[in-house]
Amino acid sequence: MSTGVLGMLLGLVAASGLLLAVSYAPPFRAVRLVDRLAPYVSDAPAPSRLLGTVTDPGLLSAARRVFGPALADGARRIDQLLGGRIAVRRRLDALSADATVEDFRVEQVVWGALGLLGGAVLTVLGAAATGSVNVLSAVLLCVAGLVGGVLGRDWWLTQQVQRREELLLAEFPVVADLLALAVTAGESPTAAIARVTRLSGGELARELGSALGRARAGVPLVEALQQLADRTSLDALARFVDGLIVAIERGTPLAEVLRAQAADVREAGKRRLLEAGGRKEIAMMVAVVNRYLCWCVPQIRDLRPAVP
Repeated sequence: MSTGVLGMLLGLVAASGLLLAVSYAPPFRAVRLVDRLAPYVSDAPAPSRLLGTVTDPGLLSAARRVFGPALADGARRIDQLLGGRIAVRRRLDALSADATVEDFRVEQVVWGALGLLGGAVLTVLGAAATGSVNVLSAVLLCVAGLVGGVLGRDWWLTQQVQRREELLLAEFPVVADLLALAVTAGESPTAAIARVTRLSGGELARELGSALGRARAGVPLVEALQQLADRTSLDALARFVDGLIVAIERGTPLAEVLRAQAADVREAGKRRLLEAGGRKEIAMMVAVVNRYLCWCVPQIRDLRPAVP
């Protein structure tokens, strides 16, 4: 790396640090209500860990403590540019995550900063390999890393939700059959849910267990189950919860309904497997045809008559 390129990079880093220090200095920073009230409540006792208000130490909490104002401003600007708070909240609810939309935006800022750092590292490595640097390419690479990190966190959240919904669909027939057996044996829907959540594991059992826990804490069981149905985007699970709610409210027979729903989900799973097999078959045919052509072309070349 030449001396000029190194000096330019060091000057860029120094200018960025100076800009951050000046922009977040007290004379240029808006005073928040929390900062105004902090001196008056600093002697308040720390909340108990049993209340769940103390977060576990981690990378995100450490980054918030070090770069709190910068992360908050970045999260606010990303929220203004991207929008879609309702969609993000729906996906976080479908994932049963305790994080808020603001926490997710902060994670997007962290991912974007890591992408920007990756672009800068690639720029430095490219400059060290070639001995020169293209400013436009370096800027585009850093911007691409920043945007890719922000959008990559959103994509990863969508992938997490899809993977969890697949697990819920895979567990649904077994849980429905167990509930049908428990109800047929004479237990009430509430007792059947408690038995199934105690004996089985998985995402769906945990969802039912959390709904039952909220019911034991004072929330009506019908309302807790309705919250479960509102969080999910799976029609089969929503119909399953609706059947439980109707059975609890009106005392209608539930075992046959649960068996029919489990059979429908199994049939839907078989159709998805057949569709996935058809797509994989086409992808396998590409490799087979490619290998066949690689074998045929030399044979055809050998059989071609020589030109006099």
